[in-house]
Amino acid sequence: MTTTPLKIAVTGASGRMGQMLVEAICQAGDTALVGALDIAGAPSLGIDAGAFLGKPTGIAISADYAAALADARFVIDFTRPEGTLALLPYCAQHGIAMIIGTTGFDEAGRAAIAAAAERTAIVFAPNMSVGVNVTLKLLEMAARSFAEGYDIEIVEAHHRHKVDAPSGTALMMGEVIANAQGKKLQDVAVYERYGVTGPRDPASIGFATIRGGDIVGDHTVLFAATGERIEISHKSSSRVTYAHGSLRAARFLAGRSSGLFDMQDVLGLR
Repeated sequence: MTTTPLKIAVTGASGRMGQMLVEAICQAGDTALVGALDIAGAPSLGIDAGAFLGKPTGIAISADYAAALADARFVIDFTRPEGTLALLPYCAQHGIAMIIGTTGFDEAGRAAIAAAAERTAIVFAPNMSVGVNVTLKLLEMAARSFAEGYDIEIVEAHHRHKVDAPSGTALMMGEVIANAQGKKLQDVAVYERYGVTGPRDPASIGFATIRGGDIVGDHTVLFAATGERIEISHKSSSRVTYAHGSLRAARFLAGRSSGLFDMQDVLGLR
């Protein structure tokens, strides 16, 4: 039986993640690339979105929402908060489902996404990797068992071009751990240490950030107690895992007209 492919547009189509998404959409058997967006003035405007693959798609990169999204049922967005928030009203108005992997939102930005989800379906997750989201479930289980007597530290590493810190994934790990222990991350997070800091607060969750080279994304959570250490790690060697997870999210949203979801919903890990 022949099924209609999912009609997907990609924002930031000429960037590293955008190109990975374009390639994944073109290779999957049940998806079709119908639009490609980039910012006004980008040198890629007018170029075929698949030119980097040597396989023209017939889809030119555009800065015009109406032109790029005319046939789209889904938009996958891995850009910056300002770009995502500019796109939200258009997608909400036209009923275009969104898969948002952008990180770095403040509370107002998160509230805007939640409001848009009342009008269209959205999967919003700081990390679309299936492996990362299974890791989050493992951390939830571990945090409950290690609520007493264990110091918790989160270490993340990314490429030199990443502009926000800690990473959205590291923050989500902290939120999962804090929630599992009946805390709020904002009350226990320690993001910087310098000079004479005094003894470690046993209730705190520490963060350490590394930026360098072309590291795609490494995250390790350390549970350290007297006599033992437990480390739960996830390491990405390619952005393709984010692309594949994004396509799973699009499949999950098929048939949904509204609602705010994350990858735990997509993977049935609730």
